[in-house]
Amino acid sequence: MSVQRFLNGIDAISTWVGKAAGWLIVGLMLLVCAEVFKRYILNAPTAWIFDASNMLYGTLFMMAGAYTLAQNAHVRGDFLYSSMRPRTQATLDLILYVVFFIPGIAALMYAGYSFAEHSWRIGEHSSVTADGPPVYPFKTIIPIAGALVLLQGIAEIVRCIVCLQTGEWPARLKDVSEIDVVEDQLSQSEHVDEADRRQAIEQAQHIEEAAHRRGMGDNTP
Repeated sequence: MSVQRFLNGIDAISTWVGKAAGWLIVGLMLLVCAEVFKRYILNAPTAWIFDASNMLYGTLFMMAGAYTLAQNAHVRGDFLYSSMRPRTQATLDLILYVVFFIPGIAALMYAGYSFAEHSWRIGEHSSVTADGPPVYPFKTIIPIAGALVLLQGIAEIVRCIVCLQTGEWPARLKDVSEIDVVEDQLSQSEHVDEADRRQAIEQAQHIEEAAHRRGMGDNTP
């Protein structure tokens, strides 16, 4: 197996899990809408809705962590980082991954497993309400999400090593691009022909790739 296939395989796992977890937002929306209807129309509020909504959102947040890392979309203060050469970026990333990322995620997995194991053992339920929902399935998500982020982190470390060897960042699996806004603006103009529309879309893609050149393999300073 080549290094790029290895990286693409881990990216694919993180992407699939993140997109699958994204459907939880639909369940959260339906849950909140149903509660609003019951509370204000039927005057019959549900006591456990607060706990359930927190668990759904928390699960979505944690399970999307690896996907966000795979897309190089975590927040970073890159006003200096973006001007560095690829090998300098890789050196800095590799140090931070080894010194902070790996120990931090390992601690998260260890603590998360302890929390989940204890919660399952005592059959823990939420204490916010008198008859709160079970908490142990939610706490089980913590070590699982940590393991997925750690797996993606290993791929990022391999990317750093490859970049140090070649001077270029390995490519990532491409995902959807937000160019619909450009298309909508162009479609509203009656004086823009198809060639101009395609050119504007290509420019928008180029800008996005430049902004994410570290992740997309285009790192020419």
